[in-house]
Amino acid sequence: MAAILEASVLTKSYGETHALAGVTLDVQAGEALAIMGASGSGKSTLLHVLAGILPPDSGWVALHTPHGTVSVGELNDAARSALRRDTFGFVFQQGLLIPELTAIENAALPLMLRGVPRPEAEQRAAGWLAALGLAGLEQRRIGQLSGGQAQRVAVARAQVIEPLVVFADEPTGALDSTTSAEVMDALISSTTGRGRTLVVVTHDEGVAARCTRVVRLRDGLVVETRSKVAGMDYIQTPAGPGAGTMPQYAADPAAPTPQEQQR
Repeated sequence: MAAILEASVLTKSYGETHALAGVTLDVQAGEALAIMGASGSGKSTLLHVLAGILPPDSGWVALHTPHGTVSVGELNDAARSALRRDTFGFVFQQGLLIPELTAIENAALPLMLRGVPRPEAEQRAAGWLAALGLAGLEQRRIGQLSGGQAQRVAVARAQVIEPLVVFADEPTGALDSTTSAEVMDALISSTTGRGRTLVVVTHDEGVAARCTRVVRLRDGLVVETRSKVAGMDYIQTPAGPGAGTMPQYAADPAAPTPQEQQR
């Protein structure tokens, strides 16, 4: 598999606290990658840097698209916002859904923010809600749904733009084990089940076991990588932070987005 995201020697500090201390990591296209570690190990910061929510203090992140390679950390705020809106999907622990909106309105919102007419946006959102077992619940507000149903609305919202990568930060952290399994079923089937890429931060070993690769962080560094190949686990312990050279490519700003090309 080819890498869809490459990160090299990432550092990120908050005052005297070093959240990332030189992380080098590739994310392969079509894989489900779990990032694990104790509280304060840097796992959520790593996800936020990979997704362009935060710029790194040093190091680089490269996103490989059909139109070229983009240096995520070098984008300005507006360009990173556009990247998150058009290319990445997000699922967070509490869903971060808008309680005043219905399920279908929440799921359709990313499309409407891109200028898609409301009827078309809601039609596409309804298809995702149905695919995730929520047919008939489209007009319910978030407070009228169970925790698992609300998280599946969040999954639908993440998937409705047909993203290249879905980032999930503790998506099952507030759920019981049965509901957690249902939400992971939805995430896996809607991402790697369709050839897309999933990056999930979790403290749950059961969630990590559903992924094809697990990266463990400690003190802002990758200390172990566990991969599944032909049903067997392969464990790699890095000798230390590695260096890399930023690929010298750039996406064509006039080219259609990968999602527009698919349509």
